[in-house]
Order: sequence, then C-alpha cells, then structure tokens
Amino acid sequence: MSYLVLARKWRPKNFTDTVGQEHVLRALINALESGRLHHAYLFAGTRGVGKTTIARILAKALNCESGVGAEPCGTCTACREIDEGRFVDLIEVDAASKTKVDDTRELLDNVQYAPARGRFKVYLIDEVHMLSKSSFNALLKTLEEPPPHVKFLLATTDPQKLPVTVLSRCLQFNLKRLSPGLIRGRLEQICEAESVEFEAPALALIARAADGSLRDALSLLDQAIAFCGGGVLEDPVGVMLGTIDRDHVSRILQLLADGDAAGLMATIAEVDEQFPDYARLLDDLARYLQRIAVYQVVGAADLNDELDEDELSNFASRLDPEDVQLFYQIAVLGRRDLYLAPDPRSGVEMTLLRILAFRPESPDRERSGAPPTATPRKPAPTPAGKVSKPSPVAPRAPAAPSVSPAQWSEPDWSSLIPSLGLRGLNQQLASNCAYLRREGDTVFLGLDSRSESYLTRERQAALAEALSRHFGEDLKVDVQLGEAERETPVQEAQRKEVERHAEARAGLESDPNVKALKDMFGAELVPESVEPLDGDSAQNQE
Repeated sequence: MSYLVLARKWRPKNFTDTVGQEHVLRALINALESGRLHHAYLFAGTRGVGKTTIARILAKALNCESGVGAEPCGTCTACREIDEGRFVDLIEVDAASKTKVDDTRELLDNVQYAPARGRFKVYLIDEVHMLSKSSFNALLKTLEEPPPHVKFLLATTDPQKLPVTVLSRCLQFNLKRLSPGLIRGRLEQICEAESVEFEAPALALIARAADGSLRDALSLLDQAIAFCGGGVLEDPVGVMLGTIDRDHVSRILQLLADGDAAGLMATIAEVDEQFPDYARLLDDLARYLQRIAVYQVVGAADLNDELDEDELSNFASRLDPEDVQLFYQIAVLGRRDLYLAPDPRSGVEMTLLRILAFRPESPDRERSGAPPTATPRKPAPTPAGKVSKPSPVAPRAPAAPSVSPAQWSEPDWSSLIPSLGLRGLNQQLASNCAYLRREGDTVFLGLDSRSESYLTRERQAALAEALSRHFGEDLKVDVQLGEAERETPVQEAQRKEVERHAEARAGLESDPNVKALKDMFGAELVPESVEPLDGDSAQNQE
C-alpha cells in the first residue's frame, strides 16, 4: 500500500480533533445543535489553518445518516465517502482553476436539482477570491436565495478581494494562525502515535518554521523524519531548516552584553562555515531580545517557549531594558536592510557593530567607565494638566574665555544673546526665553509653553555654560514654563516687524503719487504686498 503523507493521514475527521480555532468551532457546533443553519459560510485565513478541513467536517455534520448534529458518526456511508472525497453531493471546486463565468454557470445549472443521496447538496468553493468579476455576478443571485437543499461553503486566503456583495450574503469566520505551542503539541501527539522518536527542541524548531500553518508543520515533519532517518533530532532538523544553532545566538548576546567586538567577529566566522541563513540569524536574535524584554517586565517565561528560562533570567538581569529595546530595534532594521548589504555576512556584521556603537544612556554605565552614550534618555511623562520643567542645570566646566569676562549686571536679554556665542537650537531656546531675575547663582528665565519643544536638558546646560563663560562665574539656569511677564527677543522682533510694516503702509497711503494713482485709476493698495526697506537699503536707493 502506498504511503499516505502525514498532512492527509492526520487531517481531523470531526470538530473535537481540530486544533485551535475554538471561536469558529463553538459557533458552528451551536448552530448545528440548535438547527439555526445559514445557507452560506465563508472561511478566511492563511494557508494550512483548517479552512477546507472545517468545511468538510461541516458537510459531514449536515449529511450524516444519524442526523444533523455537531458530532457526525464517521461510520455511515455519507461520512466515509466524504472522508474519501467521493461523496456525490459534496461538490468541491477549485476556483483558482475554474475562474471563467462559463464554469460558474455550468456549476449553478445543477443547483435546482435535489441531492442524489445526501440531505443537502454542499458546494465547497476553495480560493473563491480567484473567481472573475463576471463569475461573482453569476453567483450572487443563487448565493442570496439558494434552494433549501443547498449550502455554500467558501474558503479563501484573501477575503479583501471578495466583493462586498458576496461578503454580505455569507456568515464569515476568520481563522487564526496557530501558535507554535499548539503546533508543537500536535506534532508530539502524532510522533507518539506513529512511534517516531523525537527531541522536543526539534519539534519546536519545526513548529516555529511552520509560521502558523499546521499543514506546513506536518509537511516539515515528514521531511524531517526522512532527513533524520526515522527520528526527529534537533541538530539534523536545524541543518535541514537552515536555522542557526541556539548556542550561537546565545553566545552573540553574551558578547553584545560584554561589548566584545572581536569575539563577535570570530563567532560570525564560525557561523559562516555552516552556510547559514543570515536573515534567520537576525530573526532569531530579535526574537530572543523580545523574549528577554517580556521577561524583564513580566518576570516569567512563556510556557510554550523553547527558550531556557534560566538563560532568559540571566540576560534579563545583565542587560538594561534600554539596551534590550535598542538592540531589538537595530536587529529588526538590520534584517529589513539586509538585502542592501554587499553580502549577507557583512550586513550582519555591521548590524552587530552598530549595536555596540550605540548604547542608551545609563548612570550605572557612566560610573563603571563604559564607553560614552549616544542616545539620550527622555524624561518621564508628567500627568495631564501639569507642566514639566527641568530642574536647574549646573553648567559644564567653563571653557577658557576668549575675552575678558563681563561684570554681572541686570542684562538687556535681547542685546546679551548675540554675545553669548550660541548657535542653532541653543540660540533658538535663548531667543524664545525672557529674562526674569537672578537669585544667588541661578538665572531664572521664562519660556512660553508654545515653545516648550525647544527646551531640553542639553540646551539648558549649553545656555548655562554660555552665561558662565560670559560673566566669568559658575551660573545655573532655571527655565520656567508659562506666560512670561516680559517680552522675549523673538516676540520683540515680531512686534518691531509689525510696527515697521504698519509704518511703511501708512507712508505709502500718505504718498502723493499713490493718492494720485488711486484717484485717476481707482487703484487699491494691497497691504500684504508692502515690504519695508531697512536702513541700508533705503540709503542705497537714495
């Protein structure tokens, strides 16, 4: 007798054998038991999650000789013929190969006739989204008002391509991707029933590689049994799938935590000898980092996770949460841009070196003498309704002044800013502040809440350093958010600009030539077109 592949041999024969999809099964079981049966069902979901299988079980439940119910007997003629794919009243159609409208019309010509042997005539249309627009139009009327003896079961991997007119006529069930834990449990059950020796980590690798599809997992299990010579072992399965040894990923994390660039390069050289899938290496690294981040927050590992909890605990205690988040982000971006690298190995090496080059700010790291940080930490958010302000910032060590320091006096803030030597956003912060007062060694400035985006600890520190350098003494700066009583340099400049425009407009309005043009030609002066000339320009024109 020919060998029957596991995906076909272990296809569920009833609802109780189906793995996952409890939300769909509960609805179908309740409908069958209560007799509230719809005439059209749509099962949507990715490949290998049970769309066609559930549809066939529903067809058995509808036509079982023991009666309509949630538990078909499986032994009657109708149940056995449906399992064998030869039940005359179950018409299975592959819409991917029968997309023409003539095929649909030929199919629907027989809808009016009563079932030959069963209770219902069931039309199971797989990949229904592949039908043409004309085919959908031909199907619509029958789909909306079919004869009482007809049921439509539609399956699709892309429900977005179905016309809304079809969707509105069906009960739609969205099947979920299966978790690696569910798939692994099913694989263990099948291996035990088939008397196949297995290692749990090997099944975990297959479950993860299946990407939510139980059918893909069973196909991989068949391949693994053949590859391993009758068993399912971790190392051969890893070679078959092209996965990276977990020890290598763990070692890479260890070296990242230690900041050992030379060790990382040596490890990648070892990995390269195995002809690895470098994209999968970055995927595994990102996944490991994600599990570490979850462990740091929750304090426990996922029971369905094959990662060692002691190892997760060790990394969770060694790595700062900020490091884990940044490592994960760089790994994901490196995975995305891997195809842009000259070759996959160099892309992975640059990703790992980038992780070492950029480290979040950490007081503990500064005390331990680690390399300087690259990404500043943002302050914690404040409750709604309250305005946050940084505490007074002490200046950095004042640089040697290029000119003699000035004696402190109550400054004209607008005139003082140009002499402070500030540039860019530091100057913008100073220009949007108003001088309030000085108390001791602290200079108090006011900043309008609308300009709060200019305020950071680094810019506040740069402003304190500039004032200290200018006046030759250590000064602190305290910027207070809110309406400032005094005018800021930016507000002063805006006010003067408005006054200049008003003065220029008034001058034009009183100009005899302008008045003559208005009287003779009915001309009008457009205020927005008036551009005042500065002193130098006016002198040049004269």
